[in-house]
Amino acid sequence: MRILAIRGENLASLYGPFELPLDHGPIAEAGLFSISGPTGAGKSTLVDALCLALYGRTPRLGERARAVLVGRPGDDPDLLVDANDERGILSRGAGSGFAEVDFEGADGVRYRARWTVNRARGKAGGRFQNAKLVLTDLDARSVVTDRVSEVPEQVSRRLGYTFEEFRRAVVLPQF
Repeated sequence: MRILAIRGENLASLYGPFELPLDHGPIAEAGLFSISGPTGAGKSTLVDALCLALYGRTPRLGERARAVLVGRPGDDPDLLVDANDERGILSRGAGSGFAEVDFEGADGVRYRARWTVNRARGKAGGRFQNAKLVLTDLDARSVVTDRVSEVPEQVSRRLGYTFEEFRRAVVLPQF
């Protein structure tokens, strides 16, 4: 298993598109890397993007309390989501966003996992739509599955890690 690239758009503090290529240059040869930077630079958001694309969930948001709505006083409660709802990672004022990861599976095949979130009509003031997940075989140029319930299972089979194993072994605790 090897992560080749992390990409996304409009996730938390990372407004607009971003990409972290890991398949070329010195970082590709290292085998291990650290993400560092000042507070608010987007380090945790990169980890969130990695986990969201692969599994449709992230450890950081799952630890928050349920039934706590995220927003500002006076916001329409129908447009808000629980604090632990992954869709809430969408950058404030954005109508859509995504997290995407290219990886090489344990089978040697290259895949792309993508998590997408949208608000109604792509408008920042629209209701959140259900998040979407897609797993694509890059070598065969075909969709493995686009069923939200199946993507995490298919990713687990190809990576060799369940979400819990991945967060303990690959995404080490942040200190």
